[in-house]
Amino acid sequence: MTAARPTPLERWNPTVKLATVLVLSTGALLVTDPVTPAVGWALTVVALLALGRVRVRALALAHVPFVLLATSLLVVNVVTRPGGETLALGPLTVPVDGLAVGAGLAVRTLFVGALSLTLVLATDPVRLMTSLHEHARLPATWTYAVLAAHRLLTELPEAWHTIRCAQAVRDPRRRPGTLPRSPRALGAAAFALLVGAVRRAERLTVALESRGLGSGPRTSSRPVPLVPADVVAAGVVLAVATAVVVVGVRAGWVTGIGALTA
Repeated sequence: MTAARPTPLERWNPTVKLATVLVLSTGALLVTDPVTPAVGWALTVVALLALGRVRVRALALAHVPFVLLATSLLVVNVVTRPGGETLALGPLTVPVDGLAVGAGLAVRTLFVGALSLTLVLATDPVRLMTSLHEHARLPATWTYAVLAAHRLLTELPEAWHTIRCAQAVRDPRRRPGTLPRSPRALGAAAFALLVGAVRRAERLTVALESRGLGSGPRTSSRPVPLVPADVVAAGVVLAVATAVVVVGVRAGWVTGIGALTA
């Protein structure tokens, strides 16, 4: 069985990808209209589906926390920005200014969230940290510490399931096929998970120190190359973003952060 071929988004150098995401996210903070971030969000979603081959279901579930935050921003601005012209939405009457600003902030949240998903759903964590160590000069101690923490976190669900199954075996009152769900059982399982995680972290720390972590330069078994195509891809993405803003300025829909205090 052969491994799946990496997608274009996965092959993109993680350091360059992270830098591009940070630039776009920072630029998104300077606009408050809903149209510009909406176009950026749509383009990002298309890139995740086409170039990252992310499943629609996974992408939709990953958007849930961003949708909740965006909805709260919309509601807060509609409620706290009274005055001016009003708009009737069914039985409700909402201020136009509050609705416009709230919609802009809400869509901007979705755009920044979609940008972050290009790192979460289309980037291997090990490649990201290795690339940052090689090309962004991230210290080896930080790199290995983050990788160790990531490994511990990925092992927590399996450790939790193991602990819960052990509890079920020791509980004579349980029904077959069920796990103990009492507060006492859940608390005991959480405590056992915490103790196990601390012990694994301690063993991992000793192992890293015994191998001389931080004593000198380190090498990588699987280096992440940085090729001209990675920089070209970043330039294309930033050029498209600039074109969207320029078109919006000429069309008159782009508004800046001054709209928040208007």
